[in-house]
Parts: sequence; C-alpha cells; structure tokens
Amino acid sequence: MKNNQDIPSTIIAMECAALDRWIRGDPSGFLEITAPDVVYFDPYRAKRVDGLEALTALYKEIWGQVLLDRYELLNPWVQVIGDAAVLTFNYVSYKGDTESRWNCTEVYRRAGERWQIIQTHWSYTQKV
Repeated sequence: MKNNQDIPSTIIAMECAALDRWIRGDPSGFLEITAPDVVYFDPYRAKRVDGLEALTALYKEIWGQVLLDRYELLNPWVQVIGDAAVLTFNYVSYKGDTESRWNCTEVYRRAGERWQIIQTHWSYTQKV
C-alpha cells in the first residue's frame, strides 16, 4: 500500500485520466473508478443518481456527445481521512471560444489497494 503522502497525487492522477477520456466523449474512465454504491449529483439532474448501474445508464445517453478541446483542473485539494479521501477542485472546459466553469467534489474510498469514487457532486461556478 502506498503511504498517505502518495494518496493526493494518486487521486488527482486518477481524476485527470478519467477527465482526459471524458473530454473525448468517453465517460468509461469514470465508470472504471466508480464504486457500485456511488451517489451522483449534477445540475442537469432533478434528483440524485444512485448506484453504478444507474450512472452507467446516464452516461450511455451522453456517450460520444461531450467533446471538448481541453480542460483545466484548478486548485485541486485532497483531504485524506483513513480509508477515504475528498478531492475538491475547480474545472474549466474549453470548446472553441466557449468556456464552462464548474466546482467538483469527489469522495473516494479505499478498498484494499484500489481507490473508488463513492460520491460525486458537480455544480456551476458562480460568476462574480
């Protein structure tokens, strides 16, 4: 098992790898690192999405449709609490001249050597 000093870099690398695939229309990077009992919130949903099966169904609806030029992961912060880690960051995506800004919180749980997302919450960044 990696020591706790490696956990933040591991979590951030996992998130970036999934986002690298996401901007090319492939949400499977997130599905591969998500626990079966995940809960998911985003501003496009009226209710929470419960479980990997429901999240997979949601992502199948948008597969291949999220196509972006690039993204920035700003101010990532990982707080480790035993076998849990909370990642928060600001996210900016770019497509042509269009920019979209988000806040994200991902809660990861360690199961053996593997970290999995158990809670995801995306919201728009408030414009000042």
